[in-house]
Amino acid sequence: MHQKRRPFLSLTLAVLGLSAFCACIATAQTNETIKFGLSMPLSGTQALFGADQVKAAQWGVADINAKGGVNGRQLEMILIDTAADPQLGINAAKRFVSVDKLPIFLTSWSAVVKAVAPIANREKVLELSVGANSPEIATLGDYVYTTFPLADVDVSALAQYSHKTLGKQSAAVMYINNDSGVEGANIYKSTFEKSGGKIVAYEAYDAKATDFTGALLKVKAANPEIIHIQGLITDLPQVIAQMRQLGITQRVSSYSAGYNPKVIEQLGSAAEGLIVTSLAPGVNDNPNVAAFIKRWQTTEKRTPNGLPYTQYLYDSPYIVAELFRWIAKNKLPATGENLRKALITIKDFDLPMTGMLEVGADHRVKKPVYLLTVEKGAFVPLATIK
Repeated sequence: MHQKRRPFLSLTLAVLGLSAFCACIATAQTNETIKFGLSMPLSGTQALFGADQVKAAQWGVADINAKGGVNGRQLEMILIDTAADPQLGINAAKRFVSVDKLPIFLTSWSAVVKAVAPIANREKVLELSVGANSPEIATLGDYVYTTFPLADVDVSALAQYSHKTLGKQSAAVMYINNDSGVEGANIYKSTFEKSGGKIVAYEAYDAKATDFTGALLKVKAANPEIIHIQGLITDLPQVIAQMRQLGITQRVSSYSAGYNPKVIEQLGSAAEGLIVTSLAPGVNDNPNVAAFIKRWQTTEKRTPNGLPYTQYLYDSPYIVAELFRWIAKNKLPATGENLRKALITIKDFDLPMTGMLEVGADHRVKKPVYLLTVEKGAFVPLATIK
């Protein structure tokens, strides 16, 4: 009798063991995090800017996970420093693809986005640009998309506003000699001239320059009615400060990189009248923004460097989460190809900080342009262009 039961008993134990093993696998799969990459400058000249954008993205991940993650799975962001250097960006992309086996990664800074695009396209991994503004980003390939409006959105709006609304007939353009500067400056020049204005000076400066006297003296001699600077947060205050020291008093404009409290802190009264753009809603446009700024003031005792950029970075994990929800709903494997399919299919994203975002078939996004100006030591709304 006992001998007859042994095979049955052994089979029962084997089935129970297999069930327990399968249950463990299922639990492990359920608990496994959903990973994506983020490469941003945490060192080098752009670290001040990049660090705040990273913090915003980390907050976005934490808030998603606090509400249950993605279908019960936690979202995990793998972070790599690029120092805004294209080669380091390439190294980061290779690690995301070859080591971490990620189907999607986010990055910024135009030169970096361009440098890593061939890797994304070759490996069929979805690359999302989350703050770079070079118009060329929209043409980098099937697997490269932007979630941030490119320079032909806000710089064009600013140039038109300068001529048509402010009535400026002549303008000078100064720009940093890199991808963002060259392309943004060209857009301003082209738009201002098409609007009927005249560019009387068009001067580049080196990214490592600290003395801008030569270019500024040419601008002064041209005597424009307004001066547009297509630079970065590191050089913009220096250019304006030296401009004022040379007695150049004309009103200055810049794009969204100029919307930074550091500019006012460094320039003081020399910042008065500065016009900048923002591609994200302010506290009067979206109540979530006021809470976001309060969060910065509570945790960091300050406002963020580059508020609009931090808003887009906070929202970026929400886009990633929505893409993974879509492929899970459609029972598809987590590949770059399927995440791209999700992006194209969903198209419209309702995001906490930046509102509705529509990703176009042309790899671009369009948003309202908010113009701000410095009055009495603070940025105040000037106009909204839709």
